[in-house]
Amino acid sequence: MQEIRFHGRGGQGTVMASVMLAKAFFTAGYYVQTFPVFGVERRGAPVEAYLRLAHSKILIRSNVYTPDHVVVQDIKLLSNVDVTKGLKKGGWILLNAQKFEDIPELKDYKVAIVDAGAIAQAHKLGTRTQPIINTAMIGAFARIMENPSADVLKDAIFQELPVKQQENYEAAMTAYESVRFRL
Repeated sequence: MQEIRFHGRGGQGTVMASVMLAKAFFTAGYYVQTFPVFGVERRGAPVEAYLRLAHSKILIRSNVYTPDHVVVQDIKLLSNVDVTKGLKKGGWILLNAQKFEDIPELKDYKVAIVDAGAIAQAHKLGTRTQPIINTAMIGAFARIMENPSADVLKDAIFQELPVKQQENYEAAMTAYESVRFRL
């Protein structure tokens, strides 16, 4: 079983990112479980969402305490949230960031970045000040995991999003191609 924790802010599509990935992995043949955890439910407040995936039934029903991987949709969260809490050594941390110099050294983990904000703006998703970055982040995550496939990801995006489906899929594929790695 693999467990993924998503960190973001209200309005960034953090919960929807976990749902779209769950649907994509389900279509790819996995058992999945996804759920959010909210503190104060307001735009800009920190949000967490969890995703479990496995090749057999998932019987556990608790929060994710020791994730295999972490997705961080807002780099500013690094200053006030311990995104590595419980993260297994050697796990991936995917960050929405422009350059590695913006990120503190995260020893014991593999780090990848993608400029999801710029990708979302290029595809006219959200606004300049509040880009909707969730599809870019799941595209980058699919690249890191080498799963799910682009076709399966496209189906999940088109099923879950009522508007700008093609733009969101293109953002996911742009992020897939532009994610950068620091091992």
